[in-house]
Amino acid sequence: MSKEHLNYTLAISSYPEHQTYVEASQDIKWIDVINNEIKALEDNDTWYFTNLHEGKKPIGFKWIFKIKYNYDDTIERHKARLVAKDCTQLEGIDFIGIFPLLLSSQ
Repeated sequence: MSKEHLNYTLAISSYPEHQTYVEASQDIKWIDVINNEIKALEDNDTWYFTNLHEGKKPIGFKWIFKIKYNYDDTIERHKARLVAKDCTQLEGIDFIGIFPLLLSSQ
């Protein structure tokens, strides 16, 4: 193993990535990252609150936490993403159809 690869391996193992929101929300380094992700979703109108139609299931979600490193093995930033778990819904029951991808010939 090269010295650079060994240093990188030691760096990433020194800073474990959280697996759950509960873990991350107890770590001061991640609280601002989580809040910034929520603010970005709101600012971009990614979602809005609405009433759920009777008999329909909401889409679940989960947090993904990653540490991004610079080329010299120092931490560049902490990154959090809130992602939908759409595999919990069934087509024809919880939704009808999907949005088609429109391709242009230009």
